[in-house]
Amino acid sequence: MKKKLCLIVSLCLLLLGVAACGEDPKKMDYNGKSYDDLKSTSENLASSLPEFTDEQIDEGIAYYEQYGDTVIVGLMKQWKEIKADVGEFVSLGEMSVEKSGKTLTTAQLMDFTGRDLTLTCVYNYLDMQITSVTLDENYSLGEKMQKAAMNTLMGLGTVFMILILISLVIYGFKVIPYLQEKAKAKNAPVQEAAPVQPQAPVPVVQEEAPKQDDGELIAVIAAAIAASEGALAADGFVVRSIKRRK
Repeated sequence: MKKKLCLIVSLCLLLLGVAACGEDPKKMDYNGKSYDDLKSTSENLASSLPEFTDEQIDEGIAYYEQYGDTVIVGLMKQWKEIKADVGEFVSLGEMSVEKSGKTLTTAQLMDFTGRDLTLTCVYNYLDMQITSVTLDENYSLGEKMQKAAMNTLMGLGTVFMILILISLVIYGFKVIPYLQEKAKAKNAPVQEAAPVQPQAPVPVVQEEAPKQDDGELIAVIAAAIAASEGALAADGFVVRSIKRRK
């Protein structure tokens, strides 16, 4: 086990030693151009930009547009947009070179009183012709964090707004049928109610009191009178009429 660990450590140290023994970029040959040649080109471009006035920049843009030189035209337009934000030119900084495949890139630092810039030149390694030149503003770590936070907040805000919009659309699917039914009910023709026919009054039937037999009543009254007179029969008087007393 210890032998394996020692072997792994030895291999790591060997790889680090090989990486540290890389060729010095200032002494390399870049397809016929040296580091000093690349640096001279970058420094000439970087030092010439702060010397141009706005009128000279406009004249230069118009001049190079006639010849279709999009690289210089793009560089001068970019410098015109950001020159007011970087302040006064101070000095040139270090230049770095990086090769990747068929592309060679140089980065020249430019020191300003307001904000530093990086002039980046991209070469086609096959013919060492410049294909692109850009100016990039150098931000501090705090500014980068602030910008990242703002981008995050904007992204989250956009997501929440879309979710709220989707929720409203889904809720609208429930409201739309109700509104449609309400509109149909409003536009439907109103049916007139049939007139109510007056009902005829129900005749009240008065029950007639049962009529009593007058003959029997007369006989009872006559017997009562005869009894009160001490007679055996009611021969001496005649009952003509009977009136009911209230």
